[in-house]
Amino acid sequence: MILNSDSMKPIYIQISEWLETEILRANLKEGERIYSQYQLAEMFNINPATAAKGLNILVDETIAYKKRGLGLFVAPNAKQFILHKRRSQVLKQLINEIVLEAKHLDVKETELMDLIHQVFNEIEEDKE
Repeated sequence: MILNSDSMKPIYIQISEWLETEILRANLKEGERIYSQYQLAEMFNINPATAAKGLNILVDETIAYKKRGLGLFVAPNAKQFILHKRRSQVLKQLINEIVLEAKHLDVKETELMDLIHQVFNEIEEDKE
């Protein structure tokens, strides 16, 4: 992953979202150690304090937990928590943006739903 310094989203949030994605993809599993702030700082060429801020988001949301002297670890049920969070927050926000844009373009609900089905099917076909 390459962090986007031009993004409106702060780097520390990009770090936390990248780690969440790593958990969703099972690259980091429940009970496994997460990268340290210094490893992340080196990986992404950022300040360790910025990396720590991203890691603290995971701790605050109970996606990760600290083991004194050992580092940060993926919490039990972290994947399920992330899935729920992204469905209820991120997906809803994206849908709101799509619906607003569709209204600006005078796209009817049925036409928008057809487009969603079409894209969904195309993605499914690409997976096969």
